[in-house]
Amino acid sequence: MEHYTMNLNLQVWRQKNKQDKGHFDTYQVSNISSEMSFLEMIDVLNERLIREGSDPIAFDHDCREGICGMCSMYINGKPHGPWEGTTTCQLHMRAFRDGDTIVVEPWRAKAFPVIKDLMVDRSAFDRIIQSGGYISVNTGNAVDGNSIPVEKEKADASFAAAMCIGCGACVAACKNSSAMLFVSAKVSHLALLPQGSPERKTRVLDMMAQMDKEGFGSCTNTGACEAVCPKEISITNIARLNAEYISAGLTEDK
Repeated sequence: MEHYTMNLNLQVWRQKNKQDKGHFDTYQVSNISSEMSFLEMIDVLNERLIREGSDPIAFDHDCREGICGMCSMYINGKPHGPWEGTTTCQLHMRAFRDGDTIVVEPWRAKAFPVIKDLMVDRSAFDRIIQSGGYISVNTGNAVDGNSIPVEKEKADASFAAAMCIGCGACVAACKNSSAMLFVSAKVSHLALLPQGSPERKTRVLDMMAQMDKEGFGSCTNTGACEAVCPKEISITNIARLNAEYISAGLTEDK
């Protein structure tokens, strides 16, 4: 693979805190390797800003392996940037060319208030999980892996839903800032397995109620969430979520 260096113009959103109005600052970065990750490029810029006595750009990151979901950036109008099925930390600079202008913003959603610069508060997702995204288990001896048979089709669908890393790209892409893809993935993951049956009804009712309480919008049915999901979670999970929700509401103990 050809290796090259480039000079880039960055327009980065800077915002001191939730109350600050925020603005774009423009930076020129030079001699950026095509094999750097996007976050490494930001690291290089931040090192320069620190040397100059300026405030470095605040952004979320942890594993840098596409697992934790923290590297949430809106890059040139698309969550996580131009590559499909890729997190920001997995995006490499070879996706861009010498002289490009790259616009970098935080997630834009009422339920994800900006903490600083490119960092947003995604604790709303945590509260949704806490409201029902769990199962009752016996914490004694480990159960044999084959003691509860699970149909392969359901197991595969459950694993696919469990790939959701909770990054919030689906919310950022939706014009209504809906969290339906995230919630549907978490509900599907457990609803498809027999271990998830005890809380099946309360789970979907409580998680949907918490989602509304957090201020997320309704599903637009445009599929923008699926298109930008770095783990390519299918919107068929939203259909399953709606079915689970209707069924739980009709059979709920009064």
